[in-house]
Amino acid sequence: MGFPRRDFRPGDQRRPHRRPGGPGRPEAGGPQPRPIGNKCNQLCPYFRCNQRALVIRNEFSRGKQIKVTYCRWIGDNCIGAGCQYAYCALKALLPDGKCMYAVKKEQERRAMRDMFEELKESDIDYKTKSLITRRFGKYDDVI
Repeated sequence: MGFPRRDFRPGDQRRPHRRPGGPGRPEAGGPQPRPIGNKCNQLCPYFRCNQRALVIRNEFSRGKQIKVTYCRWIGDNCIGAGCQYAYCALKALLPDGKCMYAVKKEQERRAMRDMFEELKESDIDYKTKSLITRRFGKYDDVI
């Protein structure tokens, strides 16, 4: 007979090593992705390192506290999406380093702008235009 395992006692419940359900989605009220322009940002809550070497440090520069991502693997600042071990928990990191959520937002904005421009050019009466613009917002821009 061997000794009982030290990390498990008969009355204890075992905890999973991860939270069930995975990372929260932005649509479900979870934290929002934080890209810089279209590019992926290392300070985004969904940015991960496959080597688990990513550390966020608070450094002081000119009297102000700034967050800096540090890689324990190479011993220097993280290079972000250019690293072979970088990935996104939402699978939104594109091969060229862009964030898929930022690209989608930009496409939606462009589509809305095109719709409003088309609405301005059309010969629809005032009442219909006001109904459409109230539905989508941006009332002042269209009429």
